[in-house]
Amino acid sequence: MEIYLDNSATTRTFPEVAELMSKIMCEDYGNPSSLHLKGVQAEKYLRYAKETLARIMKVSDRELIFTSGGTESDNLALIGVAMANYRAGKHLITTKIEHPAILQTMHYLEDQGFEVTYLSVGSDGCISLEELKNAMRKDTILVSIMHTNNEIGSVQPIEEAARIIKSMNPATLFHVDAVQGFGKFRIMPKRMGIDLLSVSGHKIHGPKGVGFLYVGEKVKIHNIIYGGGQQKNMRSGTENVPGIAGMARAAEILYTNLAEDTRKLYSLKKYLCDGLMKMEDVKLNNPEGEKGAPHIVSLSVKGIRSEVMLHALEDKGIFVSSGSACASNKPAVSGSATLRGIGLEKEYLDSTIRMSMSVYTTKEEIDYTLQTMYDMIPMLRKYTRH
Repeated sequence: MEIYLDNSATTRTFPEVAELMSKIMCEDYGNPSSLHLKGVQAEKYLRYAKETLARIMKVSDRELIFTSGGTESDNLALIGVAMANYRAGKHLITTKIEHPAILQTMHYLEDQGFEVTYLSVGSDGCISLEELKNAMRKDTILVSIMHTNNEIGSVQPIEEAARIIKSMNPATLFHVDAVQGFGKFRIMPKRMGIDLLSVSGHKIHGPKGVGFLYVGEKVKIHNIIYGGGQQKNMRSGTENVPGIAGMARAAEILYTNLAEDTRKLYSLKKYLCDGLMKMEDVKLNNPEGEKGAPHIVSLSVKGIRSEVMLHALEDKGIFVSSGSACASNKPAVSGSATLRGIGLEKEYLDSTIRMSMSVYTTKEEIDYTLQTMYDMIPMLRKYTRH
């Protein structure tokens, strides 16, 4: 039996997506910049993708830039805006629990002379709107706040944050990393006050190596990749047509069934959390119920290191994560920034795993996972050195 509970790291591609991508790679494989029929066919797939994603978010298809994924989208948003608007100010705001694609880019910008304010979060993983308000300045050119945290599933008050930002300084741009939130929530950038939005294809049952950045039509931004001038000079390089079309098809499928799938995921999340809380010395770090994302459960098992639990579950065919996949190959000296940010006790920092579900997850899989943990935890604790 194989049970995949690491969907925040990546997701299984929808069969319809794989079929579409195969057709494009094997039959409609033209370069969209070519003027002949093969090129025209390829261009039609790009147009389909732009129109589909724009319709989902209620934006103009001219406001979408296709990228290689969430990391590039974040880099383009932060560096592109900073370099285009530095004459108006050099102050940026983000949070302490962002994805490394944001935090490392902010560190780079600090090296370039920008000043960054890092907002703290409460035990629920959410920012204080009052702290955001106090951090705003006349020279604040950009605020970047993630929609859904990738480790504990906390959902930030994005619309309220946008209102504060625009009321304090209408010129300040607001970027949202929606890599974990897109496909789980309806996100309407214009309605929510979002100027830039990052999305990744492989988190929504699409392919890896593709994503997009929504850039509002009035946003001043510089490109960071130079070359043949594709995508109106904003992202040079031949477009990944199969990936782009596959990502759009995945989004189309998810948003067609969003309400039903979300209800199912919240139900499974509650069932899983209720079962975990029956275990001794197990602590849940994710927000309860619908206060958080429908697919992410973070738990700490006292006395058992994350890696030990991860591999013990793997031996039983259950795949989970010990944290963010993008940072998991770099040992943390003092534990996850997110877990430290919510004030998790020291004894739990190195004993935390993340379980993340998808539309493919079943109640039977959760039952098997819970029973396996009921049997496994006492044994692991018995052989753990103190």
